[in-house]
Amino acid sequence: MRNDIQNREDVFTLISRFYSKVRENPEIGYFFNETITDWEEHLEKLTDFWESNLFFKGIYRGNPQKAHVKVDRKNDNKISSEHFGVWLNLWFETIDELFEGELANRAKNNARKMSTHLYLKIFQSRN
Repeated sequence: MRNDIQNREDVFTLISRFYSKVRENPEIGYFFNETITDWEEHLEKLTDFWESNLFFKGIYRGNPQKAHVKVDRKNDNKISSEHFGVWLNLWFETIDELFEGELANRAKNNARKMSTHLYLKIFQSRN
């Protein structure tokens, strides 16, 4: 039996494991590897995001919509719903390897909603 996500350390473990898979993924790794120059800083920022998201803390400062639209433009508007599907499948897989429980399920549900929202914002921003 796995434990539920309980604290920032658990969130950091999830984020670190997940993005190591993302970076190696042939379908979506390119978008991340070509965009992110400081992975340590980025992992901390994403840990802030998910810690805020899961534990209702206001520590995250950023604009995910703006960042994703910028990456899509940089990549000639080639980010597709399939890319978000790959991202989501890796997210679920990583959570299931590490955790189970209420917050693990919330992380899945929130990622599902977020991925849909971000893709729609990307699509709407295209000319």
